[in-house]
Amino acid sequence: MINLSELKQLLSLEKTKDNNFTGQNYKTEWGRVFGGQVLGQSLHAAYQTVPEDRIAHSMHGYFILGGDINVPINYHVDNIRDGKSFTTRRVIAYQKGKAIFIMAASFQLNQEGVNHQINMPNVLTPDLLLTDLQQAVNLKKIDSERYEKILKSHPKVFEFKPVEKATFLQTRNSLPKSHVWFKTKEKVDAKISFQHQLLAFASDYSLLLTATLPHREKLFGKKIFYASLDHAIWFHRQFKIDDWLLYSMQSPSASNSRGFTLGSIFNQAGEMVASVSQEGLIRAYK
Repeated sequence: MINLSELKQLLSLEKTKDNNFTGQNYKTEWGRVFGGQVLGQSLHAAYQTVPEDRIAHSMHGYFILGGDINVPINYHVDNIRDGKSFTTRRVIAYQKGKAIFIMAASFQLNQEGVNHQINMPNVLTPDLLLTDLQQAVNLKKIDSERYEKILKSHPKVFEFKPVEKATFLQTRNSLPKSHVWFKTKEKVDAKISFQHQLLAFASDYSLLLTATLPHREKLFGKKIFYASLDHAIWFHRQFKIDDWLLYSMQSPSASNSRGFTLGSIFNQAGEMVASVSQEGLIRAYK
């Protein structure tokens, strides 16, 4: 997986003409374009068309077709509205002339108003936890092939510390809830717009897997196909992606081969910095 410098280059699209941009792909282990990449790139494209004093407060995207990692993605931004306080953009991602992803994003001036939030879950702090790769080290001996696949698909730019046993290692059914601390391994000295893009990229990791927790015994040993269907993010407060953030995830429902998941993201001070929702396809094969 790419490092921070490579990820920054990946998310920084090339402008081809007014409101049109082109991006390259991270070569995933599973052979399809990673949803977090498209989320981050589409947000980057939208940010290029809004005034600098406005920051994203929400984005809502639909994945229409699986992306081809060997074909660049073209992003077109529509200027839907430029208001006094809010700016609205629509982004459509294309490959081979077909739309593979659409997103609406809203940007706002920094304004004062009412302020409240839910409490951060009371969980172990990251200094007391192992990374997901440290948890998986025993796989080297008992399932080396699977361990190598995990290493190849793991994002080098981020460090993840699950509070519970890493979901991909669980074989027993449990409640559809999980908590993971995460941050970039390197320092990120960048504007909040780039911090948003990195968070969008990272938000696609682990969230859909939470919907499998009540079904681990049924799914264990089977080939599972996962695909994001839609993904939404609300940015509530400023944050630093190179400081530990807690991703508190739950899955209220799974049905008709779809898993629905929610995520709340907190900094170590307990401030809620973002919320995420996602629905994805989960299909098991023998």
